[in-house]
Order: sequence, then structure tokens, then C-alpha cells
Amino acid sequence: MSHPMTITEKILAFHAGLKAVKPGELIKARVDLALANDITAPLAIQVFEEIGREKVFDAEKIALVADHFVPNKDIPSAQQAKVMKNFAIKHKIAHYYEMGDGGIEHVILPEKGLVGPGDLVIGADSHTCTYGALGAFSTGVGSTDLGAVMATGMAWLKVPSTIRVEYQGKLMPWVGGKDLILFTLGQIGVEGANYKSLEFCGETIRNLPMDQRFTMTNMAVEGGAKNGIVEPDDITVNYFSERSVREPLMFKSDDGAVYERVLKIPAEKIEPQVAFPHSPDNVRPVSKVGLVTLDQVFIGSCTNGRLDDLRIVAAILKGKGVAKGTRLIVLPGSQWIFKKAIQEGLVETFLDAGAVVGPPSCGPCLGGHLGILAEGEKALSTTNRNFVGRMGHPKSEVYLASPAIAAASAILGRIGSPEDV
Repeated sequence: MSHPMTITEKILAFHAGLKAVKPGELIKARVDLALANDITAPLAIQVFEEIGREKVFDAEKIALVADHFVPNKDIPSAQQAKVMKNFAIKHKIAHYYEMGDGGIEHVILPEKGLVGPGDLVIGADSHTCTYGALGAFSTGVGSTDLGAVMATGMAWLKVPSTIRVEYQGKLMPWVGGKDLILFTLGQIGVEGANYKSLEFCGETIRNLPMDQRFTMTNMAVEGGAKNGIVEPDDITVNYFSERSVREPLMFKSDDGAVYERVLKIPAEKIEPQVAFPHSPDNVRPVSKVGLVTLDQVFIGSCTNGRLDDLRIVAAILKGKGVAKGTRLIVLPGSQWIFKKAIQEGLVETFLDAGAVVGPPSCGPCLGGHLGILAEGEKALSTTNRNFVGRMGHPKSEVYLASPAIAAASAILGRIGSPEDV
């Protein structure tokens, strides 16, 4: 009889072919999906070629997505995208997505049904932890490691210990997954979960729609976590079964599973959160922000570029205009989301308000393109990181918040809440 385990431990044991695992154990696990993008794939491909394998481990289990510097922003980024494309063609990679078919990797893989409950996903991108929202174990690795995974289909992992975060209570208006995770980072700090699993649970999470769960697990890595995870439930299964014919693997944490610590968060007391420069854990409630005027507001990214996010933004912007002197940039997370946003009239609302709507891509999130900041400029962004120079000039400032706060702030020209609009 194996000892009680957390959901993360169970998924890892299953993929390592073991009855049980314990935190700290080194295991060799079978990978269900390996992922890379236009920045990280070229190096992984180089490593794969140095290993000298003729074929990838499974052309159906690799996803390559052009999303960071596309539409190609300059010659080097065009070259990188081409390296990935050539490799995808040569190895008949089933899940290769470029502009027009794709969008942001962490938005489109769940959307296309490529990731589901119980899966083990390894990606050459730190925000691969997003898929934990589906009840999968997913984590980011370096390109070198990913090159080896593409060759072997196996990954060496150290089993993480788990911090369980329980959220109770009904959320205030305009509060969502982004506020919950920002508040949590404020509690634990950017290194508070280093190489640990963050397990999000409690009645608040059970009532949270899928899009907002993705936002929370996406930012688990901002606390240093190896992975973020939510136990799969009806909401998960409904989402997955609409997108895939695969049978979901429903793991749940056992009663008596051992946690490193349990954090209890009274969610009904949380108001919308804003992370100040230059760290995602430097948070304060929107009522305590003071006067912060804005040059730019960016809504999008793998954190908050989903359809629910855009609907919230449109509801706030309807019939209003973006403040003079403030730019509002909206990038839908995928081609499918973009099309839905057009069909629902959301894009028209954005344009009427004076927003710029651009192609599904990571855009300015990582200081890539489509919205770089100049010296001294301040931006409010729905992305996941606000380190020095993250979105442009080292002397620019990035504030992080939810789409609701972002939309209201674009109208106000300063950081504020929908209540002020």
C-alpha cells in the first residue's frame, strides 16, 4: 500500500512507472508533450542534432509555436522562426503553429485540446506551468533539456514538495484569478515557493472559471514554483471534453497527503491588486495605489489574453474612450479568441474606445515588440513580470494588474478601478 500523495506526486509517480514517490526523489518520467517557441526551439534543435538521433521521439507529442517575435520583427527573429519551421517540416511535427493558425503557446495548447488532466508536459518556456490549471503536471526547462526530451521522450525531475493554498469565500466585484495570484505572491514572495509545487484549492477556486485558473497557474513560477496545479473537476472536464476525444486522467490529492505548509487565504477580503515595480510580489490593493499616471496599457499575454479577459475589458470600455496621452494595446491570445472577439463585437468596442488591436502574439510582454517602452514611461500590463527593463527601457516602469483594472486605467489615464469609471 503506497503512502498518501498529493496530486503532483501522483502524476509524477504515474509517469515514472512507480507506485509512489516522495519529495526530493529523482525520477525519470515519460513526457506526454514537449513544447518550444521561436526563441527557445533553435537552441533545443541544435542540442537535438548534436545528440545525433535520426528521429524525434514522437512527432505527435511535440508542439512548436511561433509566438514571441512574430510577425517577424527583424532579421534575427525571422531566422529563428525559419530554423523552427524547417525542423517542423523535416520531422513532420504534427503540432507546429505559426501566424494565422496559432497564437500564444500557453493559450493555444489548451484551446486545441493538446493538454489535459493527468498529463506531464515539459516546455522550454518558464510559463509552461500554465497547464496545471487543467490538473496536469507542467513545468518549464532550459532549451538544452528540451533538446534531450525531443530525442528521448523522457525527463529527469526532482519531486517537489507542495505548498497547499486554500482560498475561501466569495469574490468582491472585479476581483478574479489575477488578483488572487498577485495577493498570494505578496504573501509568499518571489522565492517563497522555490522548486515547490503550488496547489491551489478551496471553494473560491472550485467556483473559478477555467480562463482564470490558467492565470493563476501561469504565475506560479513568479513565486519560484516548479509547477502550479488545480485538481480537475467538472469545470476542467467540460473544458477538456469540448476540445479533445482523449479520456482525462483525474488525479486528486489524498487525505493525509503531506504538505510543506498550508496557506489559508480569506478570498472575500481581497480587493483588486496591483504589483508595483519591479517585482510581481510588490503588491498593494488598488485603493492604496495613489496617483500613477500611465503612458501605456497593455492587455494580452499568456496570463490574461483569453476570451473572458477580453469580455471584461469590453464591458468596461463600452461607450468610453482611452485617456489622451495613454496608449491602449490589446493583443488577443489566439486566432480563435481574436475571431470570437470580432463576432461578439468586442473588437469594435476596443477600436471605438481608441485602442490598438494587434495580432495574437506575446508582443510587448517580454519587451519583444508591438509596444516597447521609452525611458521614464510607465505602463500597466496584464502580463506576469515587471522586472527592470522587462518591457523596454531599463528606466521604464511596469505595473501588473487584471484586465478589469487595465481597462479602467486606460480610460482614466492613471491606475484606477472600474469603480472610478
